[in-house]
Amino acid sequence: MPGIIVRPRSRILHGHDWVYNTEVLKIFGNPEDGEVISLKDGRDRMLGSAIYHSSSQIVARRFSHQRQELNRDFFLRRFSRAQEYRNELGVDPRVRRVLWSESDGLPGVIVDRYDSVAILQTGTLAMDERRMMIAEVLMEVLGVSSVIERNDMASRKLEGLESRSGVLLGSPPEETFLEIAGMKFLMNFLQGQKTGFYLDQVANYHLLGHWARGARVLDCFSNQGAFAIAAARAGAKEVTAVESGIENIPRLQQNARANEVHLQVIADDVFDLLNRSLRRGEKYDLIILDPPPFTRTKKGLHDALRGYRELHFKAAQLLSPRGLLATFSCSHHVSAPLFYQTIVEAFHQARRSARWRASFSQSPDHPILLTLPETEYLKGYLLEAMNSF
Repeated sequence: MPGIIVRPRSRILHGHDWVYNTEVLKIFGNPEDGEVISLKDGRDRMLGSAIYHSSSQIVARRFSHQRQELNRDFFLRRFSRAQEYRNELGVDPRVRRVLWSESDGLPGVIVDRYDSVAILQTGTLAMDERRMMIAEVLMEVLGVSSVIERNDMASRKLEGLESRSGVLLGSPPEETFLEIAGMKFLMNFLQGQKTGFYLDQVANYHLLGHWARGARVLDCFSNQGAFAIAAARAGAKEVTAVESGIENIPRLQQNARANEVHLQVIADDVFDLLNRSLRRGEKYDLIILDPPPFTRTKKGLHDALRGYRELHFKAAQLLSPRGLLATFSCSHHVSAPLFYQTIVEAFHQARRSARWRASFSQSPDHPILLTLPETEYLKGYLLEAMNSF
Protein backbone atom coordinates (compact mmCIF):
# COMPACT_ATOMS: atom_id res chain seq x y z
CA MET A 1 0.00 0.00 0.00
CA PRO A 2 1.46 3.42 -0.97
CA GLY A 3 1.54 6.11 1.67
CA ILE A 4 2.89 9.16 3.42
CA ILE A 5 5.46 9.71 6.14
CA VAL A 6 4.44 12.73 8.21
CA ARG A 7 6.70 15.33 9.72
CA PRO A 8 7.32 15.53 13.47
CA ARG A 9 4.73 17.62 15.36
CA SER A 10 2.10 17.03 12.66
CA ARG A 11 -1.49 17.33 13.85
CA ILE A 12 -2.15 13.64 13.26
CA LEU A 13 0.49 12.74 15.87
CA HIS A 14 -1.68 14.53 18.43
CA GLY A 15 -4.99 12.85 17.62
CA HIS A 16 -6.23 14.81 14.61
CA ASP A 17 -7.22 12.88 11.46
CA TRP A 18 -5.99 15.22 8.74
CA VAL A 19 -2.59 15.63 7.11
CA TYR A 20 -1.96 18.99 5.46
CA ASN A 21 0.40 19.33 2.50
CA THR A 22 2.91 21.18 4.71
CA GLU A 23 3.07 18.19 7.07
CA VAL A 24 4.27 15.65 4.49
CA LEU A 25 7.86 14.47 4.96
CA LYS A 26 7.88 11.84 2.23
CA ILE A 27 5.50 10.16 -0.21
CA PHE A 28 6.18 6.54 -1.18
CA GLY A 29 4.61 4.13 -3.64
CA ASN A 30 3.27 6.77 -6.07
CA PRO A 31 -0.34 6.95 -4.77
CA GLU A 32 -3.06 8.13 -7.13
CA ASP A 33 -5.64 10.74 -6.16
CA GLY A 34 -8.64 9.05 -4.52
CA GLU A 35 -6.58 6.01 -3.50
CA VAL A 36 -6.37 4.54 0.00
CA ILE A 37 -2.91 5.06 1.50
CA SER A 38 -1.08 4.20 4.71
CA LEU A 39 0.13 6.86 7.13
CA LYS A 40 3.41 6.46 8.98
CA ASP A 41 5.57 8.48 11.32
CA GLY A 42 9.32 9.02 10.98
CA ARG A 43 10.01 5.74 12.80
CA ASP A 44 7.96 3.74 10.28
CA ARG A 45 5.14 3.17 12.77
CA MET A 46 1.68 2.72 11.23
CA LEU A 47 -0.72 5.57 12.00
CA GLY A 48 -3.66 4.25 10.01
CA SER A 49 -5.33 4.31 6.60
CA ALA A 50 -6.38 7.48 4.79
CA ILE A 51 -7.79 8.76 1.52
CA TYR A 52 -5.34 10.71 -0.64
CA HIS A 53 -5.68 13.80 -2.82
CA SER A 54 -2.44 15.46 -3.91
CA SER A 55 -3.97 18.74 -5.11
CA SER A 56 -5.99 19.37 -1.93
CA GLN A 57 -4.65 21.41 0.97
CA ILE A 58 -5.58 18.40 3.11
CA VAL A 59 -3.66 15.70 1.25
CA ALA A 60 -4.75 12.82 3.50
CA ARG A 61 -7.80 12.19 5.68
CA ARG A 62 -7.55 9.23 8.05
CA PHE A 63 -10.61 6.97 8.27
CA SER A 64 -9.13 4.09 10.28
CA HIS A 65 -6.29 3.52 12.74
CA GLN A 66 -5.79 0.08 11.12
CA ARG A 67 -4.91 -1.08 7.63
CA GLN A 68 -8.26 -0.89 5.86
CA GLU A 69 -9.67 -0.81 2.32
CA LEU A 70 -12.79 1.11 1.25
CA ASN A 71 -14.96 -1.83 0.27
CA ARG A 72 -18.60 -2.79 0.67
CA ASP A 73 -18.06 -4.59 3.98
CA PHE A 74 -16.32 -1.54 5.41
CA PHE A 75 -19.18 0.79 4.48
CA LEU A 76 -21.72 -1.69 5.80
CA ARG A 77 -19.97 -1.81 9.20
CA ARG A 78 -19.56 1.97 9.45
CA PHE A 79 -23.14 2.72 8.43
CA SER A 80 -24.55 0.18 10.87
CA ARG A 81 -22.37 1.50 13.70
CA ALA A 82 -23.53 5.06 13.01
CA GLN A 83 -27.20 4.02 13.16
CA GLU A 84 -26.72 2.07 16.38
CA TYR A 85 -25.23 5.17 18.01
CA ARG A 86 -28.13 7.39 16.94
CA ASN A 87 -30.64 4.79 18.05
CA GLU A 88 -29.03 4.82 21.50
CA LEU A 89 -29.47 8.61 21.60
CA GLY A 90 -33.17 8.28 20.81
CA VAL A 91 -32.94 10.38 17.63
CA ASP A 92 -35.99 10.01 15.36
CA PRO A 93 -35.05 7.16 12.99
CA ARG A 94 -37.29 8.52 10.22
CA VAL A 95 -35.71 11.97 10.01
CA ARG A 96 -32.12 12.48 11.08
CA ARG A 97 -28.52 12.92 10.01
CA VAL A 98 -27.47 9.38 9.25
CA LEU A 99 -23.78 10.05 8.63
CA TRP A 100 -21.71 13.07 9.62
CA SER A 101 -18.39 12.82 7.77
CA GLU A 102 -15.31 12.40 10.00
CA SER A 103 -17.52 12.11 13.09
CA ASP A 104 -18.61 8.71 11.74
CA GLY A 105 -15.22 7.77 10.29
CA LEU A 106 -16.25 8.62 6.71
CA PRO A 107 -14.40 11.76 5.53
CA GLY A 108 -16.57 13.84 3.23
CA VAL A 109 -19.71 11.67 3.46
CA ILE A 110 -22.88 13.39 4.69
CA VAL A 111 -26.24 11.63 4.62
CA ASP A 112 -29.62 12.87 5.83
CA ARG A 113 -32.67 10.65 5.97
CA TYR A 114 -36.22 11.86 5.35
CA ASP A 115 -38.47 8.84 5.81
CA SER A 116 -38.10 6.85 2.55
CA VAL A 117 -35.50 9.20 1.01
CA ALA A 118 -31.76 9.46 1.73
CA ILE A 119 -29.85 12.56 0.65
CA LEU A 120 -26.14 11.99 -0.01
CA GLN A 121 -23.22 14.41 -0.28
CA THR A 122 -19.68 13.26 -1.08
CA GLY A 123 -17.23 16.09 -0.47
CA THR A 124 -13.96 14.20 -1.01
CA LEU A 125 -12.62 12.65 -4.20
CA ALA A 126 -12.23 9.12 -2.80
CA MET A 127 -15.80 9.02 -1.51
CA ASP A 128 -17.17 10.66 -4.63
CA GLU A 129 -15.60 7.92 -6.76
CA ARG A 130 -17.37 5.34 -4.56
CA ARG A 131 -20.73 7.09 -4.33
CA MET A 132 -22.66 4.32 -6.11
CA MET A 133 -21.31 1.73 -3.68
CA ILE A 134 -22.25 4.05 -0.81
CA ALA A 135 -25.75 4.51 -2.23
CA GLU A 136 -26.25 0.76 -2.55
CA VAL A 137 -25.21 0.16 1.06
CA LEU A 138 -27.49 3.00 2.20
CA MET A 139 -30.45 1.30 0.51
CA GLU A 140 -29.59 -1.93 2.32
CA VAL A 141 -28.99 -0.48 5.79
CA LEU A 142 -31.77 2.13 5.84
CA GLY A 143 -34.36 0.41 3.70
CA VAL A 144 -35.12 3.65 1.83
CA SER A 145 -36.69 3.71 -1.62
CA SER A 146 -34.57 6.54 -3.08
CA VAL A 147 -31.02 7.84 -2.74
CA ILE A 148 -30.53 11.40 -4.02
CA GLU A 149 -27.15 13.05 -4.44
CA ARG A 150 -26.97 16.76 -3.65
CA ASN A 151 -23.39 17.36 -4.68
CA ASP A 152 -24.02 20.97 -5.60
CA MET A 153 -22.24 22.56 -2.61
CA ALA A 154 -19.49 25.13 -3.21
CA SER A 155 -16.97 23.26 -1.03
CA ARG A 156 -16.57 20.58 -3.74
CA LYS A 157 -14.54 23.07 -5.77
CA LEU A 158 -11.76 22.86 -3.16
CA GLU A 159 -11.43 19.16 -4.03
CA GLY A 160 -11.66 19.81 -7.77
CA LEU A 161 -15.04 18.07 -7.99
CA GLU A 162 -17.84 19.03 -10.37
CA SER A 163 -21.29 20.10 -9.21
CA ARG A 164 -23.95 17.38 -9.53
CA SER A 165 -27.41 16.57 -8.22
CA GLY A 166 -30.03 13.99 -9.06
CA VAL A 167 -31.31 10.48 -8.35
CA LEU A 168 -28.61 7.87 -7.75
CA LEU A 169 -30.86 4.92 -6.93
CA GLY A 170 -34.62 4.40 -6.86
CA SER A 171 -37.37 6.61 -8.22
CA PRO A 172 -37.53 10.43 -8.06
CA PRO A 173 -39.42 11.38 -4.88
CA GLU A 174 -42.37 13.74 -5.13
CA GLU A 175 -42.66 16.99 -3.20
CA THR A 176 -44.38 16.16 0.07
CA PHE A 177 -45.04 17.33 3.61
CA LEU A 178 -42.93 15.64 6.27
CA GLU A 179 -43.15 15.86 10.06
CA ILE A 180 -39.95 17.13 11.69
CA ALA A 181 -39.71 17.99 15.39
CA GLY A 182 -43.50 17.74 15.62
CA MET A 183 -44.04 20.25 12.80
CA LYS A 184 -44.97 19.79 9.14
CA PHE A 185 -42.65 21.01 6.38
CA LEU A 186 -42.92 20.89 2.60
CA MET A 187 -39.91 19.01 1.25
CA ASN A 188 -38.49 19.16 -2.26
CA PHE A 189 -35.52 16.80 -2.17
CA LEU A 190 -34.12 17.70 -5.58
CA GLN A 191 -34.29 21.48 -5.23
CA GLY A 192 -34.47 22.22 -1.50
CA GLN A 193 -31.86 23.77 0.77
CA LYS A 194 -28.64 21.78 1.25
CA THR A 195 -29.65 18.20 2.06
CA GLY A 196 -33.29 19.23 2.46
CA PHE A 197 -33.57 20.76 5.93
CA TYR A 198 -31.45 22.19 8.76
CA LEU A 199 -31.47 19.08 10.93
CA ASP A 200 -28.66 20.47 13.09
CA GLN A 201 -31.20 22.77 14.80
CA VAL A 202 -33.94 20.20 15.48
CA ALA A 203 -33.12 19.91 19.20
CA ASN A 204 -33.21 23.71 19.54
CA TYR A 205 -36.69 24.27 18.06
CA HIS A 206 -38.35 22.78 21.14
CA LEU A 207 -36.05 24.67 23.51
CA LEU A 208 -36.89 28.06 22.04
CA GLY A 209 -40.60 27.29 22.00
CA HIS A 210 -40.49 27.26 25.81
CA TRP A 211 -39.33 30.89 25.91
CA ALA A 212 -41.68 32.10 23.17
CA ARG A 213 -44.93 31.68 25.10
CA GLY A 214 -46.81 34.99 25.23
CA ALA A 215 -43.93 36.81 23.52
CA ARG A 216 -43.66 39.16 20.57
CA VAL A 217 -41.18 37.26 18.39
CA LEU A 218 -38.92 38.30 15.52
CA ASP A 219 -37.35 35.38 13.61
CA CYS A 220 -34.56 36.59 11.33
CA PHE A 221 -33.13 34.51 8.46
CA SER A 222 -36.23 32.35 8.81
CA ASN A 223 -35.60 30.08 5.79
CA GLN A 224 -38.42 27.50 5.97
CA GLY A 225 -39.82 29.02 9.16
CA ALA A 226 -39.00 26.29 11.69
CA PHE A 227 -38.16 28.62 14.60
CA ALA A 228 -41.09 30.91 13.78
CA ILE A 229 -43.55 28.02 13.58
CA ALA A 230 -42.22 26.49 16.81
CA ALA A 231 -42.69 29.85 18.55
CA ALA A 232 -46.24 30.27 17.23
CA ARG A 233 -47.20 26.72 18.22
CA ALA A 234 -45.85 27.34 21.72
CA GLY A 235 -48.22 30.27 22.20
CA ALA A 236 -46.30 33.36 21.08
CA LYS A 237 -48.45 36.49 21.00
CA GLU A 238 -47.13 37.59 17.61
CA VAL A 239 -44.47 36.13 15.27
CA THR A 240 -42.70 37.92 12.42
CA ALA A 241 -40.57 35.79 10.09
CA VAL A 242 -37.98 37.60 7.94
CA GLU A 243 -36.37 35.87 4.96
CA SER A 244 -34.30 37.46 2.19
CA GLY A 245 -34.44 34.46 -0.15
CA ILE A 246 -37.48 35.20 -2.30
CA GLU A 247 -37.61 31.57 -3.43
CA ASN A 248 -38.16 30.48 0.20
CA ILE A 249 -41.19 32.69 0.86
CA PRO A 250 -43.92 30.54 -0.76
CA ARG A 251 -42.66 27.45 1.06
CA LEU A 252 -42.45 29.33 4.36
CA GLN A 253 -46.06 30.43 3.95
CA GLN A 254 -47.17 26.90 3.01
CA ASN A 255 -45.42 25.53 6.09
CA ALA A 256 -47.22 28.03 8.31
CA ARG A 257 -50.60 27.03 6.86
CA ALA A 258 -49.81 23.32 7.21
CA ASN A 259 -49.10 23.89 10.91
CA GLU A 260 -52.21 26.05 11.32
CA VAL A 261 -50.31 29.05 12.71
CA HIS A 262 -50.33 32.69 11.70
CA LEU A 263 -46.99 34.30 10.81
CA GLN A 264 -46.27 37.75 9.49
CA VAL A 265 -43.89 36.77 6.68
CA ILE A 266 -41.62 39.53 5.34
CA ALA A 267 -39.37 39.14 2.30
CA ASP A 268 -36.52 41.52 3.05
CA ASP A 269 -32.86 41.90 3.91
CA VAL A 270 -32.55 41.39 7.66
CA PHE A 271 -30.20 44.33 8.20
CA ASP A 272 -32.56 46.68 6.34
CA LEU A 273 -35.55 45.45 8.32
CA LEU A 274 -33.72 45.89 11.63
CA ASN A 275 -32.85 49.47 10.66
CA ARG A 276 -36.48 50.26 9.89
CA SER A 277 -37.61 48.64 13.12
CA LEU A 278 -35.18 50.81 15.07
CA ARG A 279 -36.48 53.97 13.41
CA ARG A 280 -40.04 52.96 14.36
CA GLY A 281 -39.06 52.24 17.94
CA GLU A 282 -40.12 48.57 17.76
CA LYS A 283 -39.48 46.22 20.69
CA TYR A 284 -39.51 42.41 20.77
CA ASP A 285 -39.62 39.93 23.62
CA LEU A 286 -37.70 37.28 21.67
CA ILE A 287 -35.40 37.81 18.71
CA ILE A 288 -33.93 34.82 16.86
CA LEU A 289 -30.81 35.26 14.72
CA ASP A 290 -29.89 32.16 12.70
CA PRO A 291 -28.00 33.46 9.65
CA PRO A 292 -26.17 31.44 7.00
CA PRO A 293 -22.36 31.33 7.36
CA PHE A 294 -20.83 34.79 7.23
CA THR A 295 -17.57 33.24 6.02
CA ARG A 296 -16.36 29.88 4.79
CA THR A 297 -12.65 30.78 4.88
CA LYS A 298 -10.17 32.18 7.40
CA LYS A 299 -9.53 35.04 5.00
CA GLY A 300 -13.09 36.28 5.48
CA LEU A 301 -13.00 36.18 9.28
CA HIS A 302 -12.56 39.93 9.81
CA ASP A 303 -15.55 40.83 7.62
CA ALA A 304 -17.63 38.08 9.25
CA LEU A 305 -16.99 39.45 12.75
CA ARG A 306 -17.88 42.93 11.58
CA GLY A 307 -21.16 41.57 10.20
CA TYR A 308 -21.96 39.72 13.44
CA ARG A 309 -21.16 42.83 15.48
CA GLU A 310 -23.47 45.02 13.39
CA LEU A 311 -26.25 42.41 13.49
CA HIS A 312 -26.15 42.10 17.29
CA PHE A 313 -25.78 45.85 17.79
CA LYS A 314 -29.11 46.36 16.03
CA ALA A 315 -30.83 43.40 17.67
CA ALA A 316 -29.76 44.46 21.17
CA GLN A 317 -31.52 47.81 20.75
CA LEU A 318 -34.76 46.11 19.70
CA LEU A 319 -35.08 43.95 22.81
CA SER A 320 -37.77 44.78 25.35
CA PRO A 321 -36.57 45.43 28.94
CA ARG A 322 -36.45 41.68 29.74
CA GLY A 323 -36.28 40.55 26.12
CA LEU A 324 -34.47 37.40 25.01
CA LEU A 325 -32.00 37.05 22.16
CA ALA A 326 -31.37 33.58 20.72
CA THR A 327 -28.40 33.85 18.40
CA PHE A 328 -26.49 31.28 16.37
CA SER A 329 -23.41 31.03 14.19
CA CYS A 330 -22.68 28.15 11.83
CA SER A 331 -19.43 29.71 10.55
CA HIS A 332 -16.74 27.16 11.44
CA HIS A 333 -13.95 29.74 11.40
CA VAL A 334 -15.78 31.83 14.00
CA SER A 335 -15.04 30.04 17.27
CA ALA A 336 -17.50 30.04 20.16
CA PRO A 337 -15.32 32.38 22.32
CA LEU A 338 -14.83 34.77 19.39
CA PHE A 339 -18.55 34.76 18.60
CA TYR A 340 -19.41 35.40 22.25
CA GLN A 341 -16.90 38.26 22.53
CA THR A 342 -18.35 39.89 19.41
CA ILE A 343 -21.82 39.77 20.99
CA VAL A 344 -20.44 41.31 24.20
CA GLU A 345 -18.91 44.17 22.21
CA ALA A 346 -22.17 44.75 20.32
CA PHE A 347 -24.25 44.93 23.51
CA HIS A 348 -21.73 47.35 25.04
CA GLN A 349 -21.90 49.53 21.93
CA ALA A 350 -25.71 49.45 22.11
CA ARG A 351 -25.57 50.37 25.82
CA ARG A 352 -27.63 47.34 26.76
CA SER A 353 -26.89 44.98 29.63
CA ALA A 354 -27.66 41.29 29.41
CA ARG A 355 -27.20 38.02 31.24
CA TRP A 356 -26.42 34.58 29.84
CA ARG A 357 -29.33 32.12 30.05
CA ALA A 358 -28.30 29.11 27.95
CA SER A 359 -25.95 27.79 25.28
CA PHE A 360 -26.88 25.88 22.14
CA SER A 361 -25.07 23.36 19.96
CA GLN A 362 -25.79 21.16 16.95
CA SER A 363 -28.26 18.30 17.39
CA PRO A 364 -26.81 15.03 18.74
CA ASP A 365 -27.02 13.27 15.37
CA HIS A 366 -24.21 15.67 14.36
CA PRO A 367 -21.61 14.26 16.81
CA ILE A 368 -18.51 16.27 17.72
CA LEU A 369 -15.13 14.56 18.00
CA LEU A 370 -12.87 15.73 20.81
CA THR A 371 -9.72 15.57 18.67
CA LEU A 372 -11.31 17.02 15.52
CA PRO A 373 -12.67 20.50 16.29
CA GLU A 374 -13.78 20.87 12.67
CA THR A 375 -16.71 18.54 13.44
CA GLU A 376 -18.19 21.31 15.61
CA TYR A 377 -19.57 24.30 13.75
CA LEU A 378 -22.90 25.38 15.25
CA LYS A 379 -22.79 27.44 18.40
CA GLY A 380 -25.43 29.64 19.97
CA TYR A 381 -26.50 31.55 23.07
CA LEU A 382 -29.67 32.66 24.75
CA LEU A 383 -29.21 36.09 26.36
CA GLU A 384 -31.65 38.08 28.47
CA ALA A 385 -31.69 41.87 28.45
CA MET A 386 -31.64 43.52 31.87
CA ASN A 387 -31.44 46.91 33.48
CA SER A 388 -27.98 48.04 34.54
CA PHE A 389 -27.20 48.02 38.26
